[in-house]
Amino acid sequence: MIPSRDLAARFEAYADWRRRLSAGVSALHDWLAEQDLADAQVDLKIQQLLERLHQDKLIVAFVAEFSRGKSELINAIFFADFGQRLLPSSAGRTTMCPTELLYDGARPPSIRLLPIETRLKDATVAEFKNYADEWVTFPLDLSSAEKMGEALSRVSQVKRVPVELARKYGLYGDGEDDILQALENGDEGSVDIPCWRHAVINFPHPLLQQGLVILDTPGLNAIGTEPELTLNLLPNAHAVLFILAADAGVTKTDLEVWNSHLAGDDPATKAGRLVILNKIDGLWDDLKSPAEVDAEIARQVRNTAQMLDIPASQVFAASAQKALAAKVNGDDALLARSRLPELETSLSGKLIPAKRDIVGAASQAEVRSIAAGARALLEARAAGVAEQLAELRALRGKNQDVVGHMMERVREEKELFERGLARYTALRNVFTQQTNDLLDHIGLEALRANAAKTRRRIEDSPFTKGVRGAMGDFFRQIHGDFGAAAKQSAEIHDMMRAMYLRFAKEHNLEPFSPPPFSVLKYQKETERLERAYNTHFNTLWNMVSKAKFALMRRFFETIASRVKHVYVIANRDVEAWLKAVMSPLETQVREHHLQLRRRLDSIRRIHQASGDLEDRIGELEQQEAAIRAQVRGLEQKVRAIDGVVEQPDALPLAANA
Repeated sequence: MIPSRDLAARFEAYADWRRRLSAGVSALHDWLAEQDLADAQVDLKIQQLLERLHQDKLIVAFVAEFSRGKSELINAIFFADFGQRLLPSSAGRTTMCPTELLYDGARPPSIRLLPIETRLKDATVAEFKNYADEWVTFPLDLSSAEKMGEALSRVSQVKRVPVELARKYGLYGDGEDDILQALENGDEGSVDIPCWRHAVINFPHPLLQQGLVILDTPGLNAIGTEPELTLNLLPNAHAVLFILAADAGVTKTDLEVWNSHLAGDDPATKAGRLVILNKIDGLWDDLKSPAEVDAEIARQVRNTAQMLDIPASQVFAASAQKALAAKVNGDDALLARSRLPELETSLSGKLIPAKRDIVGAASQAEVRSIAAGARALLEARAAGVAEQLAELRALRGKNQDVVGHMMERVREEKELFERGLARYTALRNVFTQQTNDLLDHIGLEALRANAAKTRRRIEDSPFTKGVRGAMGDFFRQIHGDFGAAAKQSAEIHDMMRAMYLRFAKEHNLEPFSPPPFSVLKYQKETERLERAYNTHFNTLWNMVSKAKFALMRRFFETIASRVKHVYVIANRDVEAWLKAVMSPLETQVREHHLQLRRRLDSIRRIHQASGDLEDRIGELEQQEAAIRAQVRGLEQKVRAIDGVVEQPDALPLAANA
């Protein structure tokens, strides 16, 4: 099987695996509901897990300077079966704005374009995605290659504007340290700029339908002008393909962008960075032997790996143009010479399995957490039934006075427990107060106030020292918020752990240890944003120009938006954790109260009619057997999900032909 087909097959296999995993989780949910083992918290957990599986995407980003063959490489890897270039690819600049290729079944095939004028608004691309009226939409006519090509070519549109307006957009500055050099100086006082800020192409390609998202970025200089790329799109990509020219190797500009935006310190991040030396056909020389050409390419690969500080195994040499032509024309020899199959093999053999491992491990952890809760509930029910059976079996052959005495003892135990519920109610009140305090620390209102204050300070003091001081205080407040949240969550955890131990001791129950809550991932993300800000600031700013100030203001708005996203996620996770902490206690209280009522009812019935003793023992024995069957059923459902997660990759039969 040729690598491109292997890539498609592995995507199909991954999508099928994800569907089977979702089916297993849904089956578990249905079974829990049937067995009266689900509650609102379980429903929420499973709903969130299924939603994550359904929305799971594999994002591959392409980054390069202009004219490195980036769009051609995308065409060659993913869209050769279309029989022509899907993305425009020609000499010069073709991708003028960040472009996402994906498939959304809820929308018709189309290209959505965000006008460049939106750069004057204090809103991020992510926020604009929620407002359809801000975008210009063109349909894609899948029946006409010509019309579809015409629609897609709009990504490369430019327009001439006054220099002052370009400065307001943050697209043009003065001097050698220009942020983004003008595309072309026109008449004095005007320049060419991109027409669009962002593009989303909704295309029903099989790989896109399976969850692949392709991010095509503009030239390297443009990366710094759209903070959404720096802070969101590139960091969230599962793989970043950095395209260089095989004859030039790593240029100064390439190295700056690599170190500023792509390298990263995290080993997992580094593993997802692949470097492609494109256009190796420029090194093909009829006056050199194939061995000499191969040696030259190998030397470039080694030098590139050394300069970028990555293993040589992550550097690939290829000719995207020759590979695309070979695939379209069915030329296997030319395809092999293009070396693209080596890159495709790496993508299919490493990237997809790594993504599957991450999704599988996270799903297993969530399922096991849900199963542990159900198992604890079954154990509590089993313990209650066992206690009732022991009591009733002890009544065999006893007179009515003994039965009456036992009934009185159970009634006293029930009344004692009900009086103790006042303490439980008091705990709920304290828990509610501490919960409110915790949510206040990471509340969105406080964040909005912090962002508004920072925004005013930047506007009032648009110089290096003023901006740096304002941003420093902005992040210090955020770090303080999460520090206070960590302290508050620890207090809640300690209080609930003590309550569980006390409850278990007083009522002879299995003690439950509530899970702790960690703010580490939110702290890590905000620290990443702070590092990105510092890198960007130090790279661009010595003295503020109008264009640079517009860019920095936009950069701050993007940072604020990303921090808001972190706070939203943190609030969601905190609320889920609080439910996970309190729900078991609520279940224990409810189950214990129910068991006491059942015990009292059983003994009362036996006291009234001694013949009911054996009948009641028989009923309890049946309940005991049913609970054991439920435990076995639960383990079976969990094993079925584990089997899906751990099953080796199975490629579709058609792919193996």
